[in-house]
Amino acid sequence: MTTPDVPRSLWPSAPPAPDALAGGLTSADPVTALAAALVTSAVTAPSASTVTDPSTVPGTDSLAAPATGPATADPAAQAASSAAHPVQSTIPTAQPTHLPTAPVGLPGQPAPFSPELARRDFPILHRTVNGHPLVWLDNGATTQKPRQVIETLAAFYGTANSNIHRGAHTMAREATEAYEAGRAAVAQFLGAASPDDIVFVRGTTEGINLVAQTWGRANLGPGDDILVPVLEHHSNIVPWQLIAKETRARVVPVPLQPDGQIDLNAYADLLSMRTQLVAVSQASNVLGTVPPVREMTALAHRYGAKVLVDGAQAVAHFPVDVQDLDADFYVFSGHKLFAPTGIGALYAKPEVMRNMAPWQGGGNMIESVDFTRTTYAPVPHLLEAGTGHISGVVGLLSALNWLTSFDRDAIAAYETSLMAYAQQALATVPGLELLGSAPDRIAVLTFTLAGHDPSTIADWLDRDGIAIRAGHHCAQPALAHYGLESAARASLALYNTSEEVDKLVASLHRLQQAA
Repeated sequence: MTTPDVPRSLWPSAPPAPDALAGGLTSADPVTALAAALVTSAVTAPSASTVTDPSTVPGTDSLAAPATGPATADPAAQAASSAAHPVQSTIPTAQPTHLPTAPVGLPGQPAPFSPELARRDFPILHRTVNGHPLVWLDNGATTQKPRQVIETLAAFYGTANSNIHRGAHTMAREATEAYEAGRAAVAQFLGAASPDDIVFVRGTTEGINLVAQTWGRANLGPGDDILVPVLEHHSNIVPWQLIAKETRARVVPVPLQPDGQIDLNAYADLLSMRTQLVAVSQASNVLGTVPPVREMTALAHRYGAKVLVDGAQAVAHFPVDVQDLDADFYVFSGHKLFAPTGIGALYAKPEVMRNMAPWQGGGNMIESVDFTRTTYAPVPHLLEAGTGHISGVVGLLSALNWLTSFDRDAIAAYETSLMAYAQQALATVPGLELLGSAPDRIAVLTFTLAGHDPSTIADWLDRDGIAIRAGHHCAQPALAHYGLESAARASLALYNTSEEVDKLVASLHRLQQAA
C-alpha cells in the first residue's frame, strides 16, 4: 500500500521572510530542533572520528593537519573561531535533527575577519601535495569547503535524509523546513524581497539556460538583439546563441577596451529598441573586471530591455544587492561560494518570474495532473521539476551562515590588498605579463610567461603543491581580445595569504631560471 502525496496546501509552511529570520529562531519554531546540535558549543576540538580530521580521509596525498589546523589549534584561537562560526557538529549517532536552519548572519556585529581565522575551518588547506603544503589558487574554478559545510552534509545524510514537500512524516517536514530555510537565506544574501523570488538550480549554467528557454523562448523573435560583452564566460554566451538561432534573434558582442573594461560608449551605441536582453557578468572569471552593472542596467531599462547578471565570480568576493542593481535576473553557483557542487540559485523579479513558463515537467512543479489537463504550481516551484538537490541546499545554507559571520567589507578590503601585493610580486618575474588592468576588479590574476605554455606552467607549479588553472577558462572571446588561445590563472580567495603568493612567485622564478 502506498501513501498518497500530501496536498500542497498541507506542506509545511515556508519560513518567514528574511527580515523576520534576521531576528533569530524562537523555541516555538519547529525548525529549531533541526539546528540544535549545530549551534551548540564548538570550543572542544572535533574527535578523530569526524570528517574534520584530514588524516582520516582515504585516498589523499600526505594528509596531515598541522599545528594550526582546526583539530589542534590552541584553546583561545579555537574559542575565537567557534564564536564566529557556531554552525558545526560532530556526526551524531542517535539524535537525527542536526541541520543548519538559523538565519544568514548572526545577531549583532559580524566577527572580525582574518585569513588565518578562516583557514582553520578548511581541512583541505592543511594537506600536502607532492610533498609540499597545498597552495590553492584555483578559486575561480571552485572554492574549498569549510568543515561546517562538510559536517552539515554528513549530518544530513547520516540523520535527516528525506525527500521534501510531499511527505507526511516527521523527517519529510524537517527536511522541507531546512530546504525552504535555505531559500529564505539565499533571498536575504542577495537582497531579494522574498524567498519566492529564488529558484534553486544546479548552478549558474543551468540558471542561464533556464532563463533562455523560458523567458527567452517567449520574448525573443526575429530581429531582436541580445547584447553580450566579450568578457563573458561561455555559459553566458552559448545559451543565448542557442535560443537566438531558434527564435531568429541575434547575439551582439559588446567590445572591450585594452585594459579589459567593457567599452561603455560602444555599449550605449549598441543599445536600441531592438535590444531585448543584456547578459553581463558582475565579475569576469578571466580578467577579474567588475563592470558598472548598476549603470549598465539602468541604461538598458531605458530601452525596455531586461538584464541578466552572472554573479558566479562575484558573490564570494563582495556583498550583492539585486534590488539595488535592479537586475531582472541574477544567477550564481554554490561551489564558488564555499558550498557543495551541483547547487545554485536564480533570482528573478517577481513580475518577470510570474510570466515564465515551465522549462521541465515532472513532479513538484504541478498542482494536479490527468490526461485531459494539468495545472501547475505557483513560482518558484513551477520552475523546480523533480527532486531538488536537497543536501546541496542544506550545504549552501551552512556556507552562507559561515561566510556572513564575517565582516564582508573587511573580506573585500583584504582581498584587494592581497591582489595588489600579488600584482607587484608577479611583476618581478621575467617575461610574465598579466592580462587586464581594469581599476575595479576581483583578485583574478591571469598571465602568460615567455617561453612557457600555460599547461607547462601549471604542471611546474603543481610539483610545488601550487594549484592554478591553465587553458581558455571557458572565456575564449576574452582571451582572443589579447590575441591568445590560453593562459595561466591564479585566483585568490579570503583564505589565501601573502606567504602563498610568495611561494607562487618563487616557483615561477625557478621555472624561468631552469629554462
